[in-house]
Amino acid sequence: MAPETASDDSLGSFGRYAGPATLILSSLAEGPKHGYALTKDIEDIAGVRLAPGTLYEALSRLENLGLIQALAADDRRKPYQLTASGAVALRTHLTTQRRLVDVGLKRLAGNWGTA
Repeated sequence: MAPETASDDSLGSFGRYAGPATLILSSLAEGPKHGYALTKDIEDIAGVRLAPGTLYEALSRLENLGLIQALAADDRRKPYQLTASGAVALRTHLTTQRRLVDVGLKRLAGNWGTA
């Protein structure tokens, strides 16, 4: 199967899968990891445990988009790494999310007296 074309807003097209994709790409931004290492890192950084089906479906989608690539298997473990396109897509997505967070916090502070 040929990879789909990734755009700078690839994660925006993920819909309900944007959360797992963001977590996986953020984990892989640190360096290559296999499934179990991804699961543990995501738990550590986000307090979220991705079910195996969710993890591997997201990995497949990300690989098909060219945002990650599989590396040679190490024993039974198949590591993945972030691609240059994946780094651009993650940066774009996180920048957009940061703007949303900043607006939301500003509005809360203005209307609810909290920061």
